[in-house]
Amino acid sequence: MDVDGVLTNGRLYSVPGTDGQMVETKGFDSQDGIALQWLSWHGIQCGVISGRISPATEARARQVNMTYVYQGYIEKIPILDEIQARSGIALNEMAYMGDDLTDVVVMKRVGLAFAPSNARPEVKRAAHYVTQASGGSGAVREVAEMLLDAQGRWADILKKYEAE
Repeated sequence: MDVDGVLTNGRLYSVPGTDGQMVETKGFDSQDGIALQWLSWHGIQCGVISGRISPATEARARQVNMTYVYQGYIEKIPILDEIQARSGIALNEMAYMGDDLTDVVVMKRVGLAFAPSNARPEVKRAAHYVTQASGGSGAVREVAEMLLDAQGRWADILKKYEAE
């Protein structure tokens, strides 16, 4: 998935660091985070391809057990090809979630493409499914629940937390 606009609301915050220099940070949704961990528990590898380089993204990826973390890549097809080669998973068995034009090329190559509700109109047209939630506000959680349910694993999550 993309990061800004998918895992976050797309806003970038500049705050002073301990040395007085400005540091960029961003906010991540906690419900998206736990859902990414559930995917990991069930053997579904996740990752990000982002045009921006951000220590906050790197830290978040570690927290939620992402397998693939690629930052600083606006051209995403070479990275998709690398992920496909590393994982051995066919493109038609992969999913991708994006919100902006740089994501459409990936979305057209994978088997299942998602867009958050606040994605650009062109991106929504390329998606197989547009979430009810916006990026940074549960869109990733919505997709994770759909994937787990499709694999018959969502009921196990509900049972684990006595929420069935």
